[in-house]
Amino acid sequence: MAGRAAVPEVIWARRERTGRGPKPAYTRADIAAAAVRIADAEGLDAVSMRHVAAELGCGTMSLYNYVPRKEDLYELMVDAVSGEHELWEPSGDWRADVMRIAHQTRALMHRHTWMSRLMSSLYGFSPNALRYLEHCMACLDPLEAPHGTKMELLAMVNGCVTVYVSNELAVAERTRSLPWSDEEEQAVRIAYLGSQIASGAYPRLAAAFMEDAGPIDLEAVFERMLGRVLDGFEPRA
Repeated sequence: MAGRAAVPEVIWARRERTGRGPKPAYTRADIAAAAVRIADAEGLDAVSMRHVAAELGCGTMSLYNYVPRKEDLYELMVDAVSGEHELWEPSGDWRADVMRIAHQTRALMHRHTWMSRLMSSLYGFSPNALRYLEHCMACLDPLEAPHGTKMELLAMVNGCVTVYVSNELAVAERTRSLPWSDEEEQAVRIAYLGSQIASGAYPRLAAAFMEDAGPIDLEAVFERMLGRVLDGFEPRA
């Protein structure tokens, strides 16, 4: 395309720092750690080249020698967090291992609440992410299915976890912004819902709520969601 200033580039294919001069003062790990600290404390929108440079104590333009684009900075952050995944010896029970993977990913996203916004195939093939993906595929060795199907399984589980956690975080954020307690908010909403169900206008919803009138067990819902996804990949007799 005429006038185009740059071509696509993968940061992992670049040297740690471009240009001549003395030994680099910072590594990519240093830069990623600084960006993650900012995102954890202030949110992803607070992450900028200027803010990261200030966190490191260097000039903004100097940072571009290490990280040419903000998208590259995001990729460094995703890779750094991916390195927190625990890699274990597969148990031989692929369902149990995938459940463990999903729970670990959920916990990681709660530690780094901005992470769900960067869950993209664009950032899914960094060094730490590749090591973890290979580990996940090893956990699926006992499953009799093509490798492409196993990749689909992992993508589907990751997508479900990301959406589930995003909803959890949204609810938590809204609750923190309320001038009253979460219990008071829930009581008002449950009372309103009860009045609507009692009106007789929603018989199917009334039947559904009557079947399970107790409090929702979010952990059990998470387990059921994952279990139903995995059921679809069980070998057929």
